[in-house]
Amino acid sequence: MISLADLQRRIEAGELSPEAAIAQSHAAIEAKEKDVRAFVRHDKSAKVQASGPLRGIAVGIKDIIDTANLPTEMGSEIYRGWQPRSDAPVVMMLKRAGATVIGKTTTTAFASRDPTPTRNPHNIGHSPGGSSSGSAAAVGAGMIPLALGTQTGGSVIRPAAYCGTAAIKPSFRMLPTVGVKCYSWALDTVGLFGARAEDLACGLLAMTGRSEFSGIVAAKSPRIGVVRQEFAGAVEPAAEEGLQAAIKAAERAGASVQTIDLPEAVQEAWRIHPIIQDFEAHRALAWEFSERHDEIAPMLRASLDATVGLTPREYDEARRISRRGRRELGEVFEGVDVLLTYSAPGTAPAKELATTGDPRYNRLWTLMGNPCVNVPVLKVNGLPIGVQVIARFGNDPLALAAAWFLEEALAKSG
Repeated sequence: MISLADLQRRIEAGELSPEAAIAQSHAAIEAKEKDVRAFVRHDKSAKVQASGPLRGIAVGIKDIIDTANLPTEMGSEIYRGWQPRSDAPVVMMLKRAGATVIGKTTTTAFASRDPTPTRNPHNIGHSPGGSSSGSAAAVGAGMIPLALGTQTGGSVIRPAAYCGTAAIKPSFRMLPTVGVKCYSWALDTVGLFGARAEDLACGLLAMTGRSEFSGIVAAKSPRIGVVRQEFAGAVEPAAEEGLQAAIKAAERAGASVQTIDLPEAVQEAWRIHPIIQDFEAHRALAWEFSERHDEIAPMLRASLDATVGLTPREYDEARRISRRGRRELGEVFEGVDVLLTYSAPGTAPAKELATTGDPRYNRLWTLMGNPCVNVPVLKVNGLPIGVQVIARFGNDPLALAAAWFLEEALAKSG
């Protein structure tokens, strides 16, 4: 993979020109795209910008995010050739920081569940995950150093785990979702893919101008609470192997690690996530459902058909449960700095299974709004396994610092 932070250091030192850095990404896309199929569009004319901390950094944009100079097709035939007039705010944040938008990456239809043509860069017979399939695969394949994705259930952390990249789902609403095709306004979250936690910190610093992302280093002896989310069902042995490896590495590096149980209200919040997601999806996709129903991708269409009867009363009750869950989750962080859990139920499923994988270990944290960082741990049968580090709402720098600590601990134990 290409490290954004390393590129920045080399460009700053004069060892690499911004033009050469962008040319490297163009060449990598040309060499690997035919196998991985991460891009809907590769802008071969994309050039270096004049200035900014991300000058020389090639970025991929998930194709549900508006771009003024490239179509935004949302993985759907309904929007084939659709050309927005303006860039989404998150795209402008990147451009103002000097980044070069090199292309649009694949997305499942409306960021839901129907698989894309994209393949896992570690084994093209397997899924890259969804819905941010192209962004994860492009970074995982070493085509680009940074990509934008979105998460409503598990669509940043899970594909990052499958493709072996670092990724952050930031605290809810840290990054604006204006100009991003809405699925659920209470859940949709813009996230970043990169090679390491340091790269994510550099990307967020440049995009947001938030000083708290400056000078992040690996955390010292963090207090880690392990949550296995048994209420979410069993995992494959590979996922447990990854979590155990992360725990052992963390303890050897000086972290204090304890297993904790999540409060009942938090477990109940996990259960009601789909009610909020599906109720809002019916409103966000009301025009498509009413006017272009038969053109909606089949798995999404079936899901919408099955949930058409959800009532405002059920939705309001689900929101009450989620608010109670957030309050009680806040108390969990009185005793630990971060939580550690699975990023996915196992390794990436085979492509012929026609699934992007299961978000059941991610959806609670999306609903709670907490910052989550995927940390690649090991490979099982050539496929990556990751764990996710979760911090208190609003403490994204600590999530990144703890992930960085874990990366270093794993490197030493490897």
